[in-house]
Amino acid sequence: MANDNTDPVLARRTALAVLGAGLAAGCSTYGGTSASTPAAPPPAAGTELGAAADVPVGGGKVFAAQQVVVTQPAAGTFAAFSAICTHQGCTVDAVADGTINCPCHGSKFAVADGSVATGPASQPLEKKTVTVTGGKIRLG
Repeated sequence: MANDNTDPVLARRTALAVLGAGLAAGCSTYGGTSASTPAAPPPAAGTELGAAADVPVGGGKVFAAQQVVVTQPAAGTFAAFSAICTHQGCTVDAVADGTINCPCHGSKFAVADGSVATGPASQPLEKKTVTVTGGKIRLG
């Protein structure tokens, strides 16, 4: 027969302390690990992104691997921006209805100049330079 001399108040406090430590550890990683993941280096000037024909007039195309979005606000006029949302660093994933759209919190940016069309982002997308030669889009 076992002799149980454990103080129930002490046992409850120990259990709560262990639970609290576990919650604190879990909260410290909430939101992902982007702080510890090194950012990919930006693509070099001259990097071919794709075919100009793949970028619709009034729309655009996200080149996620190169972290660039290219738009064609008017026929034959191309603009490019960082595909990293200025709100919290998510990668924009679509261009539709005249805006570049971030899936994380709903920010939208104008295809013409990368300005904020709808928040929560408060800063425009960073502008990039592209050239179109022989039907191919290259970073400038």
